[in-house]
Amino acid sequence: MAFDVAADAYGRFMGRYSEPLADRLVDLVEVRRGMRALDVGCGPGVLTERLVDRLGADRVVALDPSPPFVAAARERCPGADVRQGTAEQLPFDEGSFDVALANLVVHFMSDPVTGLAEMGRVGRVVAATVWNHATATGPLSTFWQAAKDLDPGAADEATLPGTGEGDLGTLARGAGLRDVTEGTVTVAVPYTSFEQWWEPYTLGVGPAGDHVARLEDDAREALRRRCAELLPEAPFTVEATAWTVVARA
Repeated sequence: MAFDVAADAYGRFMGRYSEPLADRLVDLVEVRRGMRALDVGCGPGVLTERLVDRLGADRVVALDPSPPFVAAARERCPGADVRQGTAEQLPFDEGSFDVALANLVVHFMSDPVTGLAEMGRVGRVVAATVWNHATATGPLSTFWQAAKDLDPGAADEATLPGTGEGDLGTLARGAGLRDVTEGTVTVAVPYTSFEQWWEPYTLGVGPAGDHVARLEDDAREALRRRCAELLPEAPFTVEATAWTVVARA
């Protein structure tokens, strides 16, 4: 899956959504001074930066499997401990952190239950977000609707772990976490033109970027036209809803 890409590409593709979502996540968990926090699957450091702002760089650790993202997060958050690694094998002692967070990561873990269990092993409180791809309320809903209109067999993200109602809580309970609280968060992202919305899909990021990259030129242009037909006339705003879970180890 295409996440070994430049941090700028990810930022232009998903950063417009992940940034306001990260703000909501740190509020949801009530991150406050004195805590130690772990950002699992930190990407280019969107959530890491919020944690550093609240806690100080010396209280924040982050990791991600993508070398370009690790480099970008280190540059974005000087002084924070940013490492390459995976959720399924966290290199930390039990109870090392007050909070272990995963923003838009669980559905891309190779083993979500193990990843969440590891977060619970090293963190006292675990919290995560996953976009609601199962209905038409995710940030990529229009794109995948257009893709399926043209190719009903196109594999969208609705089958990824945690993307359906109740799925994220089920994964958390399966990981042995306690006091599991589920909810939703919605963010709104404005666009001044269709091209501003479409261009990030051509950057090869994630499953949607993979899909566009596989298309021949004619099919790619047909997908672009179908997306334009489905979206409102610019300027427009896209509202995106994420599932949330907060639990204790």
